[in-house]
Amino acid sequence: MKACVFCKIVEGKIPSHKIYEDKQALAFLDINPITEGHSLVVSKKHYNHFLEADERELAELMKATKKVSEALKKALNAQGINIGINIGRAAGQLVDHLHIHVIPRHGNDGLKSWEGKPIENTEETLKKIKAVLG
Repeated sequence: MKACVFCKIVEGKIPSHKIYEDKQALAFLDINPITEGHSLVVSKKHYNHFLEADERELAELMKATKKVSEALKKALNAQGINIGINIGRAAGQLVDHLHIHVIPRHGNDGLKSWEGKPIENTEETLKKIKAVLG
């Protein structure tokens, strides 16, 4: 994909602060981090998002994500890690290339998780999901 910024980073055409690389994945610091050390783990092969990748590719990407998470937690003395995958604009995906956010967390970092709320038609929702899954 000629216009894909992450493909250009993988190809070395755009500089990045690389922290990890293997055959399938590249990890680098986010240019607009939520917390110190916020990193992106990207697939070296272009997929628009998580749902397009095959299971083998996803397994390798998750192995890289685990390594990066462990390194960030130790290096930054993080108390926790958020791992996020956004699929589509409605979910906050800004770059159409499979990537995983690894966000080191500290108890006083000011970030809040989203709040849950009750769903009125839980049984109907369950029925729809089970119909798709079989």
